Formats: sequence, structure tokens, C-alpha cells
Amino acid sequence: MELTVYLAGQIHDDWRNELKEKARQKDLPLHFVGPQENHERSDNIGEDILGEQPNSIHRDDAASSINNFRTEVLLQKSDAVIALFGEKYKQWNTAMDASAAIQLKKPLILIRPESLVHPLKELSNQANVTVETIDQALEVLAYIFE
Repeated sequence: MELTVYLAGQIHDDWRNELKEKARQKDLPLHFVGPQENHERSDNIGEDILGEQPNSIHRDDAASSINNFRTEVLLQKSDAVIALFGEKYKQWNTAMDASAAIQLKKPLILIRPESLVHPLKELSNQANVTVETIDQALEVLAYIFE
């Protein structure tokens, strides 16, 4: 059995690569999907497909609709979702993806540091499991295969 795991979270550092490498080292049968990690591609996809937009608001709206379509398809095909909240970046997209996972009844592992317990308390309460580290999230997934 292989699980498809959607990795929700900011795209500005290599946390996904760290998680994927640790999963590989544990020999976990996991396939990973997630948001478009090329920030420029994500921002430009609306105009790349629909053509030049009249202003930045329409440009963002066009990109958003296509990115949301991509996210919904990948979330629906996923067996589980890991949503990582970190200290450094604003996490609006992560919160939206985690909320969508909850609405789709996808099992959700929320990773958040202790400093974000209060701002994420409601979301954490809706997640299946809340942990503080990537290693802990992988241990939750590894437990499925025992």
C-alpha cells in the first residue's frame, strides 16, 4: 500500500525536501504532492493560460482560481495532508489548505511550533493530530504501516 500525502505549507524554504528525504530513509511507501513550489509560476499561471490581465488585482484573481483548482484536485486525490506552520512566513495559504482538508474529511496532521499554539488552537482542534516537528509527523504516518 502506498499513501499520497499532500504537503501544505509555505514554499520559501526546503522543508518538503527534508520531509521527503526522511520518509525515504525510513522506507515509507509515500507519494507526495502539494502546491506549486515555483513562486513565479504560481503567480503567473493566470496570465500564462488566460492571457494578459488588465491590472494586478485581475492577475492575482486569475492565478488564484487556477491554483485553487490545482489544490482541490490534489487534495481530493490525497490520502492524508500534512500542514506545516512555521515561525518565519505568513501562513494564509497553509491555513486555507488545512481548512479545505478538514472540509474534505481528509486526515490532517498539523505541524506547528509551541509559539503558535494560541493562534492555531481552533485549527489544531480540528486536525486529527497536532505535532511540533516533521519527525513526529512522519512517525504518525509510519504507525499506519505497523
